[in-house]
Amino acid sequence: MNTNDLQIGKLLPDWELTSIFQGNIPSLEELKGKPVLILFFNLGCPGCKGRALPYANRVVVENGEHIQVIGIHSRFEGPQYELKDFENAKEEFYIRFPFYKDLNDTNTFRKYQAGGTPHWLLTDKEGNLVYSIFGSDPNNALYRLDLKINELLNS
Repeated sequence: MNTNDLQIGKLLPDWELTSIFQGNIPSLEELKGKPVLILFFNLGCPGCKGRALPYANRVVVENGEHIQVIGIHSRFEGPQYELKDFENAKEEFYIRFPFYKDLNDTNTFRKYQAGGTPHWLLTDKEGNLVYSIFGSDPNNALYRLDLKINELLNS
């Protein structure tokens, strides 16, 4: 699929991920039935650690039975992270959702046209892209995500 084909209202192309914790990686097809919130993040990103990860955790706590949250650790710059770094981050940031590494650091990041980290994509329960936004400003990106998530869950 050509990345130029990524459009609101269309299915996302399959992601290319690797497991961090030896678990199975779900396909987008397996996640159909619930909306999916995808977070591209990086452990070296202050906005990811300070706002995006806590926001994603809040979505899980408040709406976890109605929406699936998936994290994708991408690295377009900065150091490589080891298993111990991910284990520590999972504990330190109370990460309540499954997360995986992007294949070759950026395959899915580029395929999904992410603007940096954090970047969010939201799909409907059929897997169609509903929203894509970069950032973690509470009065902009996170506020807009809240509105879109509420629209999806209450429609």
